[in-house]
Amino acid sequence: MKPRISMIALGVENLERAITFYQNGLGLPKIDSPPEVAFFNLNGTWLGLATRESLAGDAEVSAEGSGYRAFNLAHNVASEEEADEILQQAVAAGATIVKPAQKTSWGGYSGYFKDPDGHLWEVAYNPFMWIGPED
Repeated sequence: MKPRISMIALGVENLERAITFYQNGLGLPKIDSPPEVAFFNLNGTWLGLATRESLAGDAEVSAEGSGYRAFNLAHNVASEEEADEILQQAVAAGATIVKPAQKTSWGGYSGYFKDPDGHLWEVAYNPFMWIGPED
């Protein structure tokens, strides 16, 4: 039996713009994908992009929605400097800073941006533990 894999799927307004953002803004590696979707490897799971209309249609719900959508995504990095670099890279690719990177109440360092489709992302450095893959 194959292992079960979870995937994060984001509905986007413009697929090509979103692909460019995630490749250039966060440097995520794109996996070969059919033309109507895009998949990115996230070291243990995948990020899938498709139009908001197609995902809403699949779930049989409205494609309308704005504001905080009851979740945010996080991109964890290895240093405060890398957090700053990723935030700058994301802005250069079309993101909007929501909260500049700064020391956190829990002792880490993080900032927030919205991607071109309004999805909220945290870029965080946790000096107490590394949650990514082992080197």
